[in-house]
Amino acid sequence: MADPTSYRPKPGSIPEQPGVYRFSDADGRVIYVGKAKSLRQRLNSYFADPAGLHTRTQAMVFTAARVDWTVVRSDVEALQLEYSWIKEFDPRFNVKYRDDKSYPWMAVTWAEEYPRVMVGRGKKRKGNRYFGPYSHAWAIRETVDLLLRVFPMRSCSNGVFKNHKQIGRPCLLGYINKCSAPCVGRVDADEHRDIVDDFCQFVAGQSGPLIKKLEREMAQASAAMEYERAAVLRDDIGALQQAMSKNAIVLGDGTDADVIALAEDPLEVAVQIFHVRGGRVRGERGWVADRVDDIDTAGLVEQFLLQLYAAPEEADGPEQPQLPREILVPALPPSADSLTALFSERRKAQVAIRVPQRGDKRTLLETVARNAGETLVRHKTSRAGDLSTRNRALEEIQEALELPTAPLRMECFDISNLQGTEVVASMVVFEDGLPRKSEYRRFVIKGVDGQNDVAAMKEVITRRFRRLIDDRARNGHDQQAADDPDGPMLVDPTTGAPRRFAYAPALVVVDGGPPQVAAAAEAMGELGINDIALCGLAKRLEEVWLPDVEDPVILPRTSEGLYLLQRLRDEAHRFAITHHRSRRSKSMVESVLDQVPGLGEVRRRTLLKHFGSLKKLREARVEEIAAVPGFGDKTALAIKAALSETPKAEAINTATGEILD
Repeated sequence: MADPTSYRPKPGSIPEQPGVYRFSDADGRVIYVGKAKSLRQRLNSYFADPAGLHTRTQAMVFTAARVDWTVVRSDVEALQLEYSWIKEFDPRFNVKYRDDKSYPWMAVTWAEEYPRVMVGRGKKRKGNRYFGPYSHAWAIRETVDLLLRVFPMRSCSNGVFKNHKQIGRPCLLGYINKCSAPCVGRVDADEHRDIVDDFCQFVAGQSGPLIKKLEREMAQASAAMEYERAAVLRDDIGALQQAMSKNAIVLGDGTDADVIALAEDPLEVAVQIFHVRGGRVRGERGWVADRVDDIDTAGLVEQFLLQLYAAPEEADGPEQPQLPREILVPALPPSADSLTALFSERRKAQVAIRVPQRGDKRTLLETVARNAGETLVRHKTSRAGDLSTRNRALEEIQEALELPTAPLRMECFDISNLQGTEVVASMVVFEDGLPRKSEYRRFVIKGVDGQNDVAAMKEVITRRFRRLIDDRARNGHDQQAADDPDGPMLVDPTTGAPRRFAYAPALVVVDGGPPQVAAAAEAMGELGINDIALCGLAKRLEEVWLPDVEDPVILPRTSEGLYLLQRLRDEAHRFAITHHRSRRSKSMVESVLDQVPGLGEVRRRTLLKHFGSLKKLREARVEEIAAVPGFGDKTALAIKAALSETPKAEAINTATGEILD
């Protein structure tokens, strides 16, 4: 690795104009491309104190051996050049959203004498009208099949069309009235084009006039006692309504927009996009990418928009989505004005990038965000469920921590509190790389006053391993009584269930850095536990700390071992926060109920037992509370008034355990 000071540009040599810069390694390969409104200000930040840089940025500047830059006239030019270089050099430290699928589309061959409808992928051709993008080709084909009974336009290939024209007999679709059979002259070119025009109007979102027209014709046929024709029109209307239900109307103003949301964690980011055309969700797609830089949500949005919309058309590349009138995002990118100008120029019409604040568009953005979160969860679940991946992760942890064997059983401990109140701890267990929830344990910290995570960690480690020692001693005595020479009994001989705390972990992981690791090591040392490995995982830089070791172990960001340790730590966060919220919510409600005159402990328990949960008690009406035996209207009113004044529970970041404002 090169020292950044060895290739740092001379003071004053970096221009202050906007531009694009690229870092290259010793072999001349470009490893990072970025843009800046002021090249001098941005590049100088890379050569500041390395301790202040993000760990991945540190890796980049130490891997690089050279930096070059190009000055441009505007931010728009910088965006275009940045994308071109990312596409050309494929730098390893840039975020890349990869997807090997092209967008499936539906097309009508408008330039042909008898246009046909088809579903396909890839590069678009001139002379066709395209609709989409869509999420699944099979869903498009189902919709087309449904619409052909109402709009019997041609859907066969040129070869099939010519063949039936020669033999003078229509294909099966012509016999079942899903094609008007222009091949045998049932309709002429003008009549067929009218059918195609109605089909295109409906698919483009103009369904209201067509349905009203069919309803009028149905009413006229019924009035003229043409009941068979009225029944056919009724079925056609039902088919159109069923086709409309496949694309739920989410926006009532016929909006054309792409709605984008992100779900993030320290190592990966999931991006989900819904394509809304004519007020309907026409398709959706999702990506998962590695996070290779310490950038916020707005920066991730900018990089995604640039890679999605700014790429030039390529014959062998995936089909790009058409730029809509609106792009709805969770946070405005830093170069929003430049992106707007660039996209408007490419679309040859105005494009707006907005953050919806309220209404249907905000609701839809929240829906997309939930989908992004589920995409990230599915990605992590599939990654964790692969046996070979889990084995590789355990081997990487064994090698990195220099363990004698792979840590088949790992236990992680985390502390959760709010300003020193309701201090709790969690113990989660992973066996063979998977959670074993039956072994999870909760602790209420009793011997620590105030906010002292280090002391709390020592207490929970002491209590956990004292139980291990006590169980070993007690079970060992039972075993000797049974004359079994195989060692301590790990299961209850009467039930066959594992004894609580009887299994010793191969690795103990604590949430935190050197202070927490030192506290855990001290607790284990005082108990004489010296055959169990210990480490800590710090949140900020994802460093792995070992007892009595000055420098942390840095696992690569692509390491499956680091990913497994993060999952273990995040699960401990979740379990601890759930316990903390439960105790805090209960204590808040009980403390408020204590202030209600005439409501003692027995009546309070009766009330909570009747409703089953604190949430249901809060949601109960005054009449429902008064209906509980022993409670009247006056007491019910006092309880409802007291509960309405209960402060809301604090929002907690489940990834970090921090209380949010």
